[in-house]
Amino acid sequence: MDKFFQKYPFIDHVLKGVGQIMLQENRWTGLLFIIGIFMGSWQGGVAVLLSTAVGTFTAMKLKYDKAEINAGLYGFSAALVGVALAFVFQATILIWILIIIGGALASIIQHFFIKRKIPVFTFPFIIVTWVCIFTLHHFTQIPPSDMLSAPVGKVDYDDFLTCTNGFGEVIFQGGILSGIIFFIAVFISSPVAALYGLAGSVVGAYISHIHGESIDKIHMGLFGFNAVLSAIVFSGFKQKDGLWVLIAVVITVVIDDFLVDNNVLDIVGGVLTFPFVAGTWIALLIQKLFVKKRQVSN
Repeated sequence: MDKFFQKYPFIDHVLKGVGQIMLQENRWTGLLFIIGIFMGSWQGGVAVLLSTAVGTFTAMKLKYDKAEINAGLYGFSAALVGVALAFVFQATILIWILIIIGGALASIIQHFFIKRKIPVFTFPFIIVTWVCIFTLHHFTQIPPSDMLSAPVGKVDYDDFLTCTNGFGEVIFQGGILSGIIFFIAVFISSPVAALYGLAGSVVGAYISHIHGESIDKIHMGLFGFNAVLSAIVFSGFKQKDGLWVLIAVVITVVIDDFLVDNNVLDIVGGVLTFPFVAGTWIALLIQKLFVKKRQVSN
């Protein structure tokens, strides 16, 4: 298989770009993500492939760093733009055009921050998607997608499935099987990241339950997916890594609950992964200050 990907490196870049949605530079992780998305809807699957390919192609044409392209760093925000627009709106011609344009813009914005060594994670996806959703809601009459408008079925309250649902909702997938596939996809790349992500989903669900959030939404994973991402960022094999995971997850969930409860971002399409980005930024700042203080005291 390595020879195949050496012969067709663009496919490898795209798969890794999708895998980087959950910070995994792994082609098989990306492939499993794509399979899980296609299980939710073929439009979402095509959208994620198209937008990731466009983001990667844009980076190549603009001659960005080859190592960064190879790692999939210009694919994951573009991938999320594609699947988000396909999830929110019916797949009209305009939506497909915006998926292409949005994928390219996400790649360019990602490069702007990478050059300045600023860890923005999925922030380019958030910016592009917020602008698209706000504009489309105010200036078009494009109806919601079938996935968004379909009535919510009976929610399974199985605790394990609640945890894996947090993985599924990272990429807008509410199906039980998709969540399990996404967990396995991360596990084959990094078991410690997958398990910390699972723990983050549990903590996110518990804190949101204490805050009085909707039980149905909690079990769907809507208050766990940002926590999953924050947990994966800080995951590691050292004891202190667990502490930083807990700090990041708690901050992320508190931000998430506050924004959702007060409908702060409804006008632009909801919180998306912003609580993850904001919570991780704050946790990284605290970590940096803590390390600096220890160096000074020593």
